[in-house]
Amino acid sequence: MRRFTFHRLWAIVLKEFIQMKRDRVTFGMMVGIPLMQLMMFGFAINADPRHLPTALRAADQGPFARTLIQALRTSDYFAFVRETASEAEAQRLLQLGDVQFVINIPEDFSRKLLRGERPTVLIEADATDPAATGPALATVNALAGSIFNRDLPGPVTRLRAKGGPVDFRIHAHYNPENITQYNVVPGLMGVVLTMTMVVITALAITRERERGTMENLLATPVRPLEVMLGKIIPYIVVGYIQVSLILVAARFLFHVPFVGSLPLLYVVSLLFIAANLAVGITFSTLAKNQLQAVQMAFFFFLPSILLSGFMFPFRGMPPWAQVVGSALPNTHFLRIVRGILLKGNGLAEIAPELWPLLVFLVIAMTIGVTRYRQTLD
Repeated sequence: MRRFTFHRLWAIVLKEFIQMKRDRVTFGMMVGIPLMQLMMFGFAINADPRHLPTALRAADQGPFARTLIQALRTSDYFAFVRETASEAEAQRLLQLGDVQFVINIPEDFSRKLLRGERPTVLIEADATDPAATGPALATVNALAGSIFNRDLPGPVTRLRAKGGPVDFRIHAHYNPENITQYNVVPGLMGVVLTMTMVVITALAITRERERGTMENLLATPVRPLEVMLGKIIPYIVVGYIQVSLILVAARFLFHVPFVGSLPLLYVVSLLFIAANLAVGITFSTLAKNQLQAVQMAFFFFLPSILLSGFMFPFRGMPPWAQVVGSALPNTHFLRIVRGILLKGNGLAEIAPELWPLLVFLVIAMTIGVTRYRQTLD
């Protein structure tokens, strides 16, 4: 029996380093994935979103109303981007997701304030994501007792025991009880489809090429396009099965309300499934083996979870992270799913999120088909 020697051990170590150097994709993933995690968790992820887009509906234009608006703006949680003239317009902005809050100041605000009657200010919130609205609404309650301390010392002194001179009423739309499952469970649809469609497609085609069965298949009269479509269509069926399972669980296990049209959701899901399948095809042409295919899929999957608004509020991210997240199909699909199920959005309301999905699909499919043909040739 041969004895253990450091000389032979060092030879094996050098051999592994040489192999690692040759496999540049794997080495790049080993370095790139930790750097990506560091950048996203260190800079992009923020559980306390600020400067949230807010619409203002002010029937009182007096100095006290301006003081209130300035106090909310100074809190850094509310960024007033629109002024609305009607309740219908305000509801439309919330439904489209253009604003996170609507601040309603009544016309008798100043008169009631001077009388010490605690006027009511209605704050309407898009509560589909409770994590995005929670910190801002908590700040409003903290501001209630201190906004007019300087301007109204008399009435404020008498009303401090009642919580301040202004009565803030919170109306949480689409998720009034702030149930987290209403936000998370529909979002799982995009996460599950992204993970399975990209990984399975990349692995299936790479495995065929590794085993040599792809060449045997191409030796038949079947055209390359027919081969590609024949491999994609079964996974579209699998994707729809996953969508159905998640919807059944959402309805009967988690009691998520289904306000919108399920047929519309199924139609839109086809775009998202096709986009992820196109990404999987592209990865299969780049990867030399199944391990590289899994690494590439994970490299795509990680930002799709962290930068899409699934785990952390999208509006809490810095601008550069929002740009990256907006380029990912999962970001737009999550908004579509939550909009249809929780808000009852129709085709007109989800159209702003559909065209980015279409653009991504066209680009990914073009790259995937082009590289796929080059690989086959």
